[in-house]
Amino acid sequence: MARWVIFIIIYLLLSVYGFQAIKTITKQSWIHYVFIAIAILVVGNFIFQFAASSEGRVLTPAKSYAFGFLLAFMSLTLVLVPILLGEDIIRGALGLYDKLVTKETFYLPSRRRFVSQIALGLAAIPFASLLYGMYRGKYQFRVLNYTLHFDDLPDAFDGYRITQISDIHSGSFDNKEKIEYAIDLINEQQSDVLLFTGDMVNNKASEMLPWKETFSKLKAKDGKFSVLGNHDYGDYVDWSSKEEKAQNLEDLKAIQKEIGFDLLLNEHRYLKKNGQQLALVGVENWGKGGFKKAGDLKKASSLIDKDDFKILMSHDPSHWDAEVVNDDYHYHLTLSGHTHGMQFGIEIPGWIKWSPVKWRYKQWAGIYESVGQYINVNRGFGYLGYPGRVGIWPEITVIELKKGTKDS
Repeated sequence: MARWVIFIIIYLLLSVYGFQAIKTITKQSWIHYVFIAIAILVVGNFIFQFAASSEGRVLTPAKSYAFGFLLAFMSLTLVLVPILLGEDIIRGALGLYDKLVTKETFYLPSRRRFVSQIALGLAAIPFASLLYGMYRGKYQFRVLNYTLHFDDLPDAFDGYRITQISDIHSGSFDNKEKIEYAIDLINEQQSDVLLFTGDMVNNKASEMLPWKETFSKLKAKDGKFSVLGNHDYGDYVDWSSKEEKAQNLEDLKAIQKEIGFDLLLNEHRYLKKNGQQLALVGVENWGKGGFKKAGDLKKASSLIDKDDFKILMSHDPSHWDAEVVNDDYHYHLTLSGHTHGMQFGIEIPGWIKWSPVKWRYKQWAGIYESVGQYINVNRGFGYLGYPGRVGIWPEITVIELKKGTKDS
């Protein structure tokens, strides 16, 4: 209860400053009432959605949108507050100066209209961006292509193409046409193999049922392989029994099989071509910071040769630094997801790559290299929590393996 009281107080203070900016710019009373109505509706819907009983830490689409609209509205007020507060400090200082120096009655100068206009103009940028991210950004799929060189790549796999997708989060989808477009886009890459690195659902296997037929259309000549992510285990649901939770996981495994995925549960497969092979290793979720650690790298690799060329599928990129990169086995390429790039950031190739998630994850999006080993962190196919994406778009990764060094 105390959390809600603190939240409402903060929200009211921010909204008051936002109202002051609106009131300074225009005298049209209907605009004032519209602002007040929106402020009440946004917070009222948020409280209604999150204060109601739930099945645990389950984010339904309704809750996600309530959070999204609250985030957008508060981004508006959060930009306004420091600007208007700064002006208030200056106004107060000028009034105090007049009182102390001229000995006149304390007089607080009125707000300057142009300051409020500038503040609102700046605040409109994140506000509009977050609304755009909810409306279109979440389905703004892009294909990212990488070429990685390895001296010990088997000759038969020179030019081998891998398509990676991650973090489907089917429980969040609300546009079948956009998802079908993305499936077609994946198939257009005509890669040799398709690898999915976990989080097929948000919470329950049933979320994937409406999308099973759509994802069954995914194609790759050497097969489709997958691993589990932290959300796939149903850990964020208050199940009525352990048996119900266990059955949910079994149902998800069955759905993956029906779609055509070969699910790797701390095990391996060999991809073979022209008498040569590379080892595909898949671990269950292993993550730092309180996430499930069901992954067992030693078990997954127990039946492969140390000298095999190895591709590892591990949902959480924190696993790479913690266990993979310094393992006795040399894992040439690790494929992860999990971070979503926080679904918010700024990326201009060759100039800037930033997201707040970088403060949590050292490897959070794209290709990283250490001691001759690579990891690709996919930005995710779907979305979770905030029902949109801003600057960090949904990703389909295509990696081409090449024999030799980059400059050869």
